[in-house]
Amino acid sequence: MLKGIFVSLLFGLLVACKTNLDAELVTAETVTFPVESIKDVLFDSSRNRKIPIVIYQPKTSQKLAPSYFVVISHGYGFNKGNPYLGYSFIAENLAKKGFFVVSVQHELPTDDLLAMEGDLRTIRKPNWEKGVQNILFVTNYLKAVIPPLTTSQLVLIGHSNGGDMSVLFAEKHPDKTHKVFTLDNRRMPIPRVEKPTFYSMRSSDQPADEGVLPSPEEQEKLGHIILQTNIKHNSMCNDASQEEQELILSFIEKHLLVK
Repeated sequence: MLKGIFVSLLFGLLVACKTNLDAELVTAETVTFPVESIKDVLFDSSRNRKIPIVIYQPKTSQKLAPSYFVVISHGYGFNKGNPYLGYSFIAENLAKKGFFVVSVQHELPTDDLLAMEGDLRTIRKPNWEKGVQNILFVTNYLKAVIPPLTTSQLVLIGHSNGGDMSVLFAEKHPDKTHKVFTLDNRRMPIPRVEKPTFYSMRSSDQPADEGVLPSPEEQEKLGHIILQTNIKHNSMCNDASQEEQELILSFIEKHLLVK
């Protein structure tokens, strides 16, 4: 299903598969690329589940060293529409800088609706577990068919419920995760660990549950960064104003490019 697509992907991402990349390879800091996006649907036969994705990649014939493999997880959309397409301003910006980005659709119309009452940290965890499985399947599959991605560091970006999924993935697979950016995750506690590193932008209107965010003392000790903003929770996507989008992009870029 995706083999024809990956002919063009591989053409743009050809790179020596080793840790110390050749000096002539283009890096994110040296050039800005045009971007192409490709939608498709993967199928996890072990769960009999479709996983719609959209790939954002630099459009170039140059050799690239995709130092980061970025996975975006959307906020909850009540199993309607295509919320995974709602973060293109982030995906396209990172792809322009030479990164390989995939946005994953975690909700299907046939899924149970997410609980809105009760102990949400407990009740919603099976939903997050499903998201973890989606991310793991997508990343494993793409690394298998695009060898350069095996040397890339995995970065997770998640909004709201997608942020909770991303945090849980990092907790379960810290060895696979380099950095995690959450846009106002509210339920899943950020692990109090040094690695991976967590960065979180907070909304002005929907506070996190108690214990979700590390204290200022924990942030200083562990290196995690929490930024309070005036952006509303539901606007941390393509619905953000130009100024808000620029703030989100600058926060991600500033901390993504830190070694």
